[in-house]
Amino acid sequence: MTAATTVAPVADAGARLSRTGRLRFALILGGLTAFGPLSIDMYLPALPGMAGDFSAANSLVQLTLAAFVVGLGAGQLVAGPLSDALGRRVPLLAGVALYIAASVLCVLSPSIEVLIAARALQAFGAAAGIVIARATVRDLFSGIAMSRFFSALMLVSGVAPILAPIIGGQLLTVTSWRGIFAVLAAFGGLLLLVAALALPETLPEASRRPARIGGVLRTYLSLLRHRAFLGCALTIGLGFAGMFTYISASSFVLQDIYGLGPQTYSFVFGGGAVGLVAMTQVNARLVGRFSQRSLLRTGLLTGTTAAVAATIAAAAGLGLPVLLPAIYLVVCSNGMVMPNAMALAMADHPDKAGSASALLGVLQFLVAGAASPLIGLFGEGSAVPMAALMAVFFGLALTSFLLMVGSRTANRA
Repeated sequence: MTAATTVAPVADAGARLSRTGRLRFALILGGLTAFGPLSIDMYLPALPGMAGDFSAANSLVQLTLAAFVVGLGAGQLVAGPLSDALGRRVPLLAGVALYIAASVLCVLSPSIEVLIAARALQAFGAAAGIVIARATVRDLFSGIAMSRFFSALMLVSGVAPILAPIIGGQLLTVTSWRGIFAVLAAFGGLLLLVAALALPETLPEASRRPARIGGVLRTYLSLLRHRAFLGCALTIGLGFAGMFTYISASSFVLQDIYGLGPQTYSFVFGGGAVGLVAMTQVNARLVGRFSQRSLLRTGLLTGTTAAVAATIAAAAGLGLPVLLPAIYLVVCSNGMVMPNAMALAMADHPDKAGSASALLGVLQFLVAGAASPLIGLFGEGSAVPMAALMAVFFGLALTSFLLMVGSRTANRA
């Protein structure tokens, strides 16, 4: 019996779920994918306070963010193959438990060096939730249903970047940065309990693959050699890099250049996230009426055009009333790009969904991580570098799609 035939019955399981069952899965898996944005965005307002508490340079404190991004990528490379070999539940529950323990270590950190190490461990645990959530969706769904469920997942996980900066700012009025990490530990504890009680195993033993290093490396190489998968992975990474450029630069651009206060900024930032979530639901309704490729192409064209418009608006000094709608449209377009690109990337790999999910996540964060320091190279006194880099990344994402995914022959590569 082939791997494809052993996985096929599992992939049909999602169709047999009731509406309540689908909602339960969406809430749990959405919460697991929210680990990343919550752990990044919630404590950003506290960075200056952390520098003061540790008497550390700002650059050293910022390593707590870099350590988390690196840990998130490395953790997915490990958690994905393990979930293909051991099933989804054991690596998932172990990862969430590690996240909780590392969050407590963040609370108790006596030095910035310990905090940096704790953040790397925290990310390693969070990575298990992110990568296994995507693999679980592939276990349960296929085709159009998978794309729709990814849209539902983004509805739940998309709330995180809306609320995280607001929650973090409000928590700082009643506690210190240590209290923020205590809240993250409590969130992890709640998810561990819910996942243990309500999330069943979705990968049967007959469909599991041994997690030998040689086999894992061969699996990753086979995925990278698959033209459509690599094209979708690059499209996801470059599209996310365009959005991450805004995420990493918006605080300085909107506050230092356009004069927004911290509270106003948090609501403006949240407005873009609301648009992103709304677009994922529009996408869910359009899937089935239009092909996933056409929706992905539309999202990329929209994002690229809007980013070019934002660059022109920033260069012409047209102000926030013109600049913000263009930037919001760039952010929103990812609500059509991400679900369809993920579904297309994983469609042909049901027997190695964990590894495919891990590789998608690693490439996404590697490309996005490279985007952040580029902004400072082109000056900090204008919104033009931010908008221009968004246009470059979206343009590259569109190019990757057209060359490697857009044609029907890509599936046969």
